[in-house]
Amino acid sequence: MRILLAEDERQLARALVAILEHEDYVVDVANDGEEALYLLSCNDYDVCVLDIMMPKVDGLTVLRQMRDAGNYAPVMLLTAKGEIRDRVIGLDSGANDYLTKPFSAAELLARLRALTRPQGAVGRRVLQVGDLSLDLEARTLSCKGTSLEVLGRELQMMEMLMSHPNERISTERFLRTIWGGLSDVESSVVWVNLSNLRKKLKKLSSQVRIVTVRGVGYQLEVADD
Repeated sequence: MRILLAEDERQLARALVAILEHEDYVVDVANDGEEALYLLSCNDYDVCVLDIMMPKVDGLTVLRQMRDAGNYAPVMLLTAKGEIRDRVIGLDSGANDYLTKPFSAAELLARLRALTRPQGAVGRRVLQVGDLSLDLEARTLSCKGTSLEVLGRELQMMEMLMSHPNERISTERFLRTIWGGLSDVESSVVWVNLSNLRKKLKKLSSQVRIVTVRGVGYQLEVADD
């Protein structure tokens, strides 16, 4: 899952990146509102965390420009304790939630999970394809009563595959979504992680397979009994 974090306090931004990456989020950081708008024009994000008080362009303006451009990704505003009026304006402008500084890491993560939870979903988010289930909270792949831990990039790649079981996902799409299109990341990392996932599916004796469509990408296939 990819997050845009717009926060001009660099020490806080570094701390938040460490917390979010530990939870397997991919994080792009903007240190001012102008940079945030640029990143929004180049990338798709699952959720955005915007500090209200930023240089060049403030968080409320970034939010309004997002919504005016038709970008309805969930937005959490970070606010100072006394910015009640700005919080109200932010919610009226299309923000989904706000968090008052200082805040705990646990509360931040809980609110992000709530923002990115599918509408109507309650409790744990579990994806199901064939006889295979992926529990995103427990970080486990399960089949026929047996579970294996799946972490990091493997978890994110399996989530992409199981969220789009009928789509072919290219190497470039994996790199762009999970690694943020970083120029120093080689495409072989996709193959390595998929190879590890295939081993886990085999160990679970699942009917689900990750198949390669040469020249196109990868997708899930459920084998017949």
